Amino acid sequence: MNVPIRYHITGRRASEIAESVERGIREGELTAGTRLPTVRSLASHRGISTATVASAYRELRRRGLVAGAGRLGTTIAPRVPPSPRGRPIVPAGVVDLLSGNPDPALLPDLGAAFASLPHTPVLYGAAGSDSELVALAAARLDRDRVPSDHLTVVGGALDGIQLALMAHVRPGDRIAVEDPCYPGIIDLASALGLTVIPVAIDDRGPTPEGLARALRGGAVACALTPRAQNPYGSAVDAERAAELRAVLAGHPSVLVLEDDHAFDITERGCQSLCEAGRARWAHLRSVSKSLGPDLRLAVMSGDAVTVARVEGRRLLAAGWISHLLQRLVVSLWSDPEAAAHAATVAAIYTHRRESLRAALSARGIESHGRSGLNVWIPVAHEDATVAALQERGWGVLAGDRFRIASPRGIRVTTSRLEPDDAVRFAEDLEAALTPQPSRLS
Repeated sequence: MNVPIRYHITGRRASEIAESVERGIREGELTAGTRLPTVRSLASHRGISTATVASAYRELRRRGLVAGAGRLGTTIAPRVPPSPRGRPIVPAGVVDLLSGNPDPALLPDLGAAFASLPHTPVLYGAAGSDSELVALAAARLDRDRVPSDHLTVVGGALDGIQLALMAHVRPGDRIAVEDPCYPGIIDLASALGLTVIPVAIDDRGPTPEGLARALRGGAVACALTPRAQNPYGSAVDAERAAELRAVLAGHPSVLVLEDDHAFDITERGCQSLCEAGRARWAHLRSVSKSLGPDLRLAVMSGDAVTVARVEGRRLLAAGWISHLLQRLVVSLWSDPEAAAHAATVAAIYTHRRESLRAALSARGIESHGRSGLNVWIPVAHEDATVAALQERGWGVLAGDRFRIASPRGIRVTTSRLEPDDAVRFAEDLEAALTPQPSRLS
């Protein structure tokens, strides 16, 4: 698929050419796989030097907007960094099973915690991480046998992953990611100019064969989820963790990134792949699912170099994560009833998820979701299934935003799906998946 060189690509300076290509992508005129003119042909058409066009293409490649394809030239990247277009809209009267949010009714009441916050202002020069929060996080990590010698606080799991990647990788490097996976990881990799290598997953997490293949393919980093994987619901068990550690042992310089975003809302234990002797690693624990998405905070454990570099980059940007937020988490984690509340919430989420899976199984519908808030359902036609369910009053997400090379499916968020509603959903999905007889005139 080629784009006419007179179309969209305008300007005489490298920055102007890059902006015109970006505009075409943003407006949907230049789609994934569209082949751009060669450097020589575009330079000739615009009456400019080949060095100017080459500079524009390099900038686009650095930002993850285009990819080199050897003799095929330069093409629009398969997945480019997102534009601010907002989240999918749930029409009135449609049940929201697509947002991925926790149940607001199960989030803690912040009133008492807010009232307990200190009134002493935090001024420039203060330590970036609250010492009491770090101590509480270390105790939790120790219980899960995750090394906690070096800790810092970041603005959420994705923020920590971005900072860790920026500390070790550069544009053009390759990163292994689960397939399907949280789309924010793919978008982040694209924005950093990284090439994504998919790793197949099953109910027990990344497959050893898939991870080994990605690492042999040159991945210098891998982003993995030990439990409550989004969207598949995988959870790594002890046997799988040992197999994956053995694969990683053969690649000691690879950066291992773990996103344990659901540590307080899932019944599954954490089988971490991060080990104290590993050169490069970071384990992230975000509070957004257990305490609420507005608490943009995560604790990062990692090797000494990675944590130090992350702290240095944080100082150059936000400086620190709000100490009010950090003290709020300290207050909530210090509540004597916090552990019991977390166990109750995890049990409720498990019951809702398993109720849906049982209802689907009773109708012969395959599903995946060993932990967390989401269930992945393989389907042959994503958009048609989503549309059919919406007509019946259910909003779900098509799997294309999560997939790289894995089979089609839909993601259903079960955090607020009561068992009786799960039965109705399964009935409606069965009807949506059942071929309708053709009408003969």
